[in-house]
Amino acid sequence: MLRSLLTSLTVLGTVAAGIAPATATGPTRSCADLMRSFDVPDARTRVTSAAVVTGATEFCDVRGTIEPNIGFQLKLPVRGYQGRYLQYGCGGFCGAIGDPAFPAGCGPAFGDAAVAATDDGHQAPPENPFDTTWAVSDQKARDDYFFRAPHALSKVSKHIISVFYGKAPSKSYFSGCSNGGREGLLLAQRYPRDFDGVIAAAPGAYYTALIGYQAWIARNTIPNDKIVVLHNAVMAACDGLDGLVDGQIDDPRLCTFDPGSLAGRLTDDEIARVRRLYAGPSDGGVRLYPGGQPYGSEISWTFWLNPSPGLGRGIAPELADNGLKHLVYPIGRPHSSLESFEFTVREFRRLVPETVKANSLSLDLRAFQRAGGKLIIWHGAGDQGIPFEGTLDYWQRLTGGKTPSWARLFVVPSMWHCAGGDTLTEFDPFRALVSWVEGGQAPSRILATGRDSDGNVVRTRPVFPYPLRAEYDGSGSVDDATNFVAAPGFGFNDRIRWAGEDLYRSGPVAP
Repeated sequence: MLRSLLTSLTVLGTVAAGIAPATATGPTRSCADLMRSFDVPDARTRVTSAAVVTGATEFCDVRGTIEPNIGFQLKLPVRGYQGRYLQYGCGGFCGAIGDPAFPAGCGPAFGDAAVAATDDGHQAPPENPFDTTWAVSDQKARDDYFFRAPHALSKVSKHIISVFYGKAPSKSYFSGCSNGGREGLLLAQRYPRDFDGVIAAAPGAYYTALIGYQAWIARNTIPNDKIVVLHNAVMAACDGLDGLVDGQIDDPRLCTFDPGSLAGRLTDDEIARVRRLYAGPSDGGVRLYPGGQPYGSEISWTFWLNPSPGLGRGIAPELADNGLKHLVYPIGRPHSSLESFEFTVREFRRLVPETVKANSLSLDLRAFQRAGGKLIIWHGAGDQGIPFEGTLDYWQRLTGGKTPSWARLFVVPSMWHCAGGDTLTEFDPFRALVSWVEGGQAPSRILATGRDSDGNVVRTRPVFPYPLRAEYDGSGSVDDATNFVAAPGFGFNDRIRWAGEDLYRSGPVAP
């Protein structure tokens, strides 16, 4: 899984001018004054370094450890700070602090926000970002990764911000993708007052089933040259089913391509594997994950499923093997591996006692709503790592098919996991979230961008709140967002029957 720190993009249908201009706040203490311990309740912290870094944005670079072992980095602008705090989620098994980027301007006098990130309570060796040996016998380390670390960092960051600037942040935001998206949902569910606005992208909410899903796709791969053959055939058959031949499939559920039509170009075994990939894992007709590989995502299998430079066996097999060996079964109980995992309901249930702590499947977000929180969930329709169908299933159960006043879901056509794709490659709703939280304007559409290998913008496309979709108005370039309007969705039933339906929680989740 990957963490997405995407570049800024223009937001259509939001009123950035509705954000009230803020007065810049300067430090009341020196950066060096932060080199000490902080007795934050349930999150005692030791700052190990605090130094001013010059550049486009001059900031106090604070690094330290939250007990017992949560590493973090917090950047505090020396000038232009507008009272906002942005915390980033951490992808995969985490184990490293992703350098938190300062957000691009999000309205009049937006200035700079304080930004932070954490390693979720453990440190992975640089040569093995998928390492999970830290979880073999350390329940506290597991719990920090499963749910505590992002909450602890929010408390610590706000405390240090109040010391440095003389007051707590006026607005706090969280943005994460994949495991970071799971963290975003979890924070809104378990710690509803931590953040005013949350972005949960491609959330790994179904943690109980997700590692098993990675094993399923890792054990059903085909060679890269055959993947290209398959993708070309899928696009030829399904590209136009959404009403427009434009190199992307807006909703993969429209496609009913039969891999058997490639007999002679794919072997019988390869055809069977591809069918299993699209269907997703099951046991006797009972689905073990709410989704399967989406039609149109095939090119991304070349690095997610198969070996590629710098990624060893591929992302899916690394996630599956390391998770099954060291993380997802209760400590002291028999574990499994990529090679030996059984795709059965019985084995699925063996994962529940430990992984239920990591799931972000509560359907009760009333406390977050009462606190004034705003939630944006988004997911790429071509996501090869976490199928978008699971997010649609959760959204349907959460909202009953109605769009609430405090939450929006955006499905980005053809996009892969967190970023990248055949056509659309970037989507960042942060500016829209700020406008919503501070200006009161819920986003009615957000722009997705496609860039070529040289970084040039080659396509823009509006993305409307689900279930609305973008429809070509019949004139002008299909690569220009101005030539698209909102249209009703395709009318699919988003609710999925599967083995983990008892994992959704309708009542409040205890911290």
